[in-house]
Amino acid sequence: MAATETLTAERILEATEEVLRRYGPAKATVVDVARVLGVSHGSVYRHFRTKAALREAVTERWLERTVVELRPYAEGPAPADERLTGWLTALFTLKRHKAGGDPELMATFQVLIGENSAVVDRHVEHLVAQIARIIEDGHREGLFAAPEKDYPTTARAVFDATDRFHDPAHGSDWSAPDIEDAFAAVISLVRRALRA
Repeated sequence: MAATETLTAERILEATEEVLRRYGPAKATVVDVARVLGVSHGSVYRHFRTKAALREAVTERWLERTVVELRPYAEGPAPADERLTGWLTALFTLKRHKAGGDPELMATFQVLIGENSAVVDRHVEHLVAQIARIIEDGHREGLFAAPEKDYPTTARAVFDATDRFHDPAHGSDWSAPDIEDAFAAVISLVRRALRA
């Protein structure tokens, strides 16, 4: 790191992700992160009090990318049924890309996710809230028959029903030759179940 560059939490998180990719979660240390940044490990600890806090923050950052990438479907102007299909398709695509595009980092984050269940719970809440918004809009548009004021429960049911296509525990299924057909069948079922 050049002397003129300011050490920020974001730069530390970027470096931590690089170190995790290189060494894996078992061997990555705060000293490794500091070395990549060209600072002392004490400088890293000024931003993140513990190694656990740093690992939690990098996990949250990684998961938040998904929430941000799905936001246009949750908040977009298209009809809700199209937005729901788009949202579920985008989530599946993002998860498949992460699993296939950078398997080492995906494996690393699987470990970190296991360590940070509260972060994962908040992440799932954000995703379910996005689905709930789409379902509420669909109800208002006359497309979905979801019970009024029970959108979060319906949204959680949709999230759970599509689990095979976004939970990394099912990642080995995502390259199966019939996975696209299976996904399309589940999406069709979900849309029929919600139809007004």
